[in-house]
Amino acid sequence: MLSIHLHNLQFKAHHGIYEEEKVLGNTFILDITLLHHSPKLPVLHMADTIDYVAVYDLVKKRMAVPTPLLETVVSEMALEILQQFSLAEEVRITIKKLFPPISRMQGSVGVGFELKRSQL
Repeated sequence: MLSIHLHNLQFKAHHGIYEEEKVLGNTFILDITLLHHSPKLPVLHMADTIDYVAVYDLVKKRMAVPTPLLETVVSEMALEILQQFSLAEEVRITIKKLFPPISRMQGSVGVGFELKRSQL
C-alpha cells in the first residue's frame, strides 16, 4: 500500500465556538495521510496515484469555511477526500489550533480523525 503525506500545512482560519475566534481567527496546522493501492507498479504515471496538489487544493478550500467544531472540519474533509479521490482507501487527518482561547494555557489543542472507504 502506498501512502501520500501532506505535513505541517498551515492555515489562518476562523474555526471555533467563541466570538473572538470567529472574528480574529487562529493558526491551524494539518497533517494528512492517504493510503491507497496503486493499480500499477511501479508507479510511473499520475493516474496510478493520488495528486497531492489536488488534495491540498481541497483542504485549502475547506479550511476557508468557518466552522464551530474541529471535529466537523476533519470529518467532512475526510469524506470529501474519499469522494473525490477514488484510489484512496483510507484517510487520516490531524488538525491543531495553535493559539486556543484558554486562559494561561501554553500549547495547542487538536483533533484527529481516520476514515476508511469500507466505512462509507
